[in-house]
Amino acid sequence: MIDLYYWPTPNGQKVTIALEEMGLEYQIKPINIGTGDQFAPSFLAFSPNNRMPAIIDHAPNDNTDGGVQTVFESGAILLYLAEKTGKLMPTALKAERIAVMEWLMWQMGGFGPMLGQAHHFNFYAPEKIPYAIDRYSVESNRLYGVLDRRLEKVKWLAGDNYTIADIAAFPWSRTYERQGVDLNDYPNVERWRQAMMARPAVTAGMDAGAEFRQDLSKLSPEEYKKLFGTKD
Repeated sequence: MIDLYYWPTPNGQKVTIALEEMGLEYQIKPINIGTGDQFAPSFLAFSPNNRMPAIIDHAPNDNTDGGVQTVFESGAILLYLAEKTGKLMPTALKAERIAVMEWLMWQMGGFGPMLGQAHHFNFYAPEKIPYAIDRYSVESNRLYGVLDRRLEKVKWLAGDNYTIADIAAFPWSRTYERQGVDLNDYPNVERWRQAMMARPAVTAGMDAGAEFRQDLSKLSPEEYKKLFGTKD
């Protein structure tokens, strides 16, 4: 059994999709990022960056002494689950495995953080700052362009096969309109998105924890501070 410390955000949804695709048994332990659950000492003990998702695997592959394995950071969790199951990532250090790692790092370093900033300044920021909106929307469109050019050449991000690289990137494309992006400009991304959404495990992973979803635009001032880390 895997305990998943989770809230329904793109980074959380990466992990639920992977768990569904890999057929692993898991239970959700909600971390309400609006009320500050991510700062609880018990959570920080294994997720020191006070961010979800994180997992506790009660049956790791090398569990010879009855121990558990904790993993934080969504990209690290995807790599861990792929290695655990031997699924959704090539095992040999060849071109496709390298491609999986390249595109996973691309998502972690750019496609997630920059889209998140665009979403924030376009939608959540209490003050509309034209420079920030333009800066992050332009960068988001650049990244969608990178993705579109890649998907013009290949079916999936790493090549012919569906992998954790696709799982990592997909949830961040869900709110493209709030990122200042028009998908009509990126037909290959839209083709890929439709292929992703046709997968039952993707649907199940995106729906996991739906009962916890909330309208973040209606946060109280205190919840806003806890979620976005603003000063008093």
